[in-house]
Amino acid sequence: MGATAARVMFRDSGGETIHSDLAGVSAAVLAASRPWRTFRWHHGQAHFSGWYWAATMRCHVVYESRLELARLLLADFDPHVATIAAQPFHLTACVKGKERVHVPDFLLVGGDGLVTVVNVKPAERLADAKVTEALAWAGAVFAGRGWGHEIWTGAPGVLLSNVRFLAAYRHPDRLDGALVSAMAKALREPLPLCEIERSWPGRSEEARAAALHLVWRGVARTDLSVPLSTAMVLEPAA
Repeated sequence: MGATAARVMFRDSGGETIHSDLAGVSAAVLAASRPWRTFRWHHGQAHFSGWYWAATMRCHVVYESRLELARLLLADFDPHVATIAAQPFHLTACVKGKERVHVPDFLLVGGDGLVTVVNVKPAERLADAKVTEALAWAGAVFAGRGWGHEIWTGAPGVLLSNVRFLAAYRHPDRLDGALVSAMAKALREPLPLCEIERSWPGRSEEARAAALHLVWRGVARTDLSVPLSTAMVLEPAA
């Protein structure tokens, strides 16, 4: 089924509902829309919703579960992602004579213009044939539009723990900008974090924050498959 058979509804920045063919609306317009669903919080609810401040766009992005938050963190950490939108649109399409509806969890737009629609599902949900069938038809529609489709069920625990820790250093306004710039220029070869800290006498804590911020930004890199420590080795990313 081609994208021309699909329709979308989305809410613009003013809250007005817009109707369009999927083929006739750009990812940039959808990424700038308001979340389609209204999020509510109440005592005793089974899932955990909230707002996450994304350094990628310097604004808050909503999530509906802890699993969605994990994918959101990874998207914000990815230097290739330029825009993140949550619940970006409501999709309708006719599949085998039946109208189907779908609201994806995230829309990611890369700096190179690559578009990826992300659906976050617990791994055990994929054992449900109805779930996999719904994701399959939606993926076919997005493929017809020239977009990628990702079904995300989780990531290694150590990687997520490391990214969560690094996220504490994502906000540039909470760091010494001059120190961050100087460290980025000085990092010309692989160095342990503890050695980087010693290179800034009397400012070791600020140096650590600056170094971890550089890892978050993708200016520096380190092995994220093992727990972070002062022994972690940082090296220029490029």
